[in-house]
This record gives sequence, C-alpha cells and structure tokens, in this order.
Amino acid sequence: MATPIFETSIQSLPLLGRGKVRDIYAVDADKLLIVTSDRLSAFDVVLPDPIPDKGRVLVALANFWFDRLGHILPNQLTGIDPETVVAENEREQVRGRALVVKRLKPLPIEAVVRGYVIGSGWKDYQATGAICGIALPAGLQQAAKLPAPIFTPSSKADMGEHDENISFAQAQARCEALMKDALAGTGKTGAQLADEARAAAIALYSEAAEFAATRGILIADTKFEFGIDAAGTLHLIDEALTPDSSRFWPADGYREGISPPSFDKQYVRDYLETLDWNKAPPAPKLPAEVIEHTAAKYREAYERLTGRKLD
Repeated sequence: MATPIFETSIQSLPLLGRGKVRDIYAVDADKLLIVTSDRLSAFDVVLPDPIPDKGRVLVALANFWFDRLGHILPNQLTGIDPETVVAENEREQVRGRALVVKRLKPLPIEAVVRGYVIGSGWKDYQATGAICGIALPAGLQQAAKLPAPIFTPSSKADMGEHDENISFAQAQARCEALMKDALAGTGKTGAQLADEARAAAIALYSEAAEFAATRGILIADTKFEFGIDAAGTLHLIDEALTPDSSRFWPADGYREGISPPSFDKQYVRDYLETLDWNKAPPAPKLPAEVIEHTAAKYREAYERLTGRKLD
C-alpha cells in the first residue's frame, strides 16, 4: 500500500478548491488537475482518517469505466499525464491518483440511477410506495431489483450540507435556472439538458450493471455527474462507477429482504450508525480494523471488476 494522502500541497499550480475527496488545481484556462486524496466522507462529513490506496482505486476504476463506456458520450479526459503539469518534487502526490481534465460547466444536479430498492430509496418506498415520486409496484422487499432502472436526481449540496432528492421536474428547473448563461447560443434549454442527462445516466448504468454482473458484482445504484462544453455537448465528469459513487454488492451474497454486504463505504456507514454521533462535524476517528477492512473492500472491488491487481 502507498502512504495515505489526506490532503495535497501542490505549490506549482493555483489551488481552486478542495471537495470532500478531491483537490482541484488550475493547469490553464482550459484544463484542471484533479487529485483524488484518500479522504473518506460519510453522511456528507469528511472523516479524520484516510483510507490507504482509496484515491488510487477510485482513479484507476474511473479510468476503466471512462474507457469502457466512452462510446455512450464523451468524458472529461485529456490524455495528459498529471506528472507533467506539476513540479518534479510534487509528482509523488499525483502519481496514480490524479487526472488532467477539460474545464467544463457542471450541471447543478447529481444524476442518480437506482436498479434496486435500498438506502434512502427503501425508506422512501416504505413511506410512499414510490422513490422520488416515481410510483413502484406494491409489495417490494428491501434490496428488491426494480423492473427497470430509475433516474432519481438530487441537488448538489455545499461542503458539510446534505444532498436532497428532487423530482425530475425540479431537476429540469434547476438546469434551466442555473445553466441559462452557459447554454446561451447553443440552441439548448435547461430542460433539454436534464433530459439528455437522464438518458445518458440510465444508458451508462445499464451497460455497466450488465458488465459488472459477469464479474459477480451487482450495482445497486450509482451517481453520475455531467458537464457541458461551450457548444453545450454533454460530458461525463468527476468519477464514474466507483465504490464512492456506487453501491456494489457481491452477487453470491445477495438476497431480497436484507441489506446485502457491499464493496463500498457502507461498511463505514454501518459502523458509524453504532456510535452516538449526530452526523455533523467533527466526525469520530475510525478504529484501525475499520480502516483496514474498508481499504481491502475498495481494492477488491477494483480487482473483481477489472480483473487486474492495483499497481
């Protein structure tokens, strides 16, 4: 395992901001350097302990999916080696965990696709018989597979805030209101952009889920992020189908009626649920065994899906 990196300190490029997991630097007017740290967030709070190899797993797995799903829509990648845009003494900070990407305008929604009834969707279904206003058949059990994948967008919360599920009509309205300037001259409306995002998200999820099933993994749900270029062309950005943005279940441990074991950070969420913590900062420290188990789960997800060992 590589030495964990909680936060980067690159001085050769301007720092634009730090997200829950990623540090973002400006390369030039058209490109960004995005470095994926080993930070872990749960319940929208960054935990104090990094997870060894987590950033490297996320970047390697996202690259795997960017390549495999590139025929569905373009993505953010430039093909530029991140080590070439930083100072020589900073290369270790980006090695295996960074991408040089196009500067794109992000859509103001999280594009969530669900293939199974679990998590907040299960709670919503129990209360209303629907998920995010989408009516579903009666009598579904926890973790039941849906008749077809559904698109359930959410708002994008600021650091420390919680994303909120929104209806598709609200997603269209958000795109209309917040993308108006970016779409000027492209011939597109925000509502059309939301339509494109929904179609792309379901296509991406469906193809990925079909492939993952051949590797013994069920993708219960996942979150995509999209951005547009100056022409209004939709791109896949951020990450794709990683243990941070998806719920992965081993097929041989799946059955309806229970929350299956997972290859994602659900293990950490389950541990945190046993504590007397109000899910607000500061987050509690993690025991060594929870850190080690989580790191192993991330690596196993990568190895199962790609058939490769992490370099």
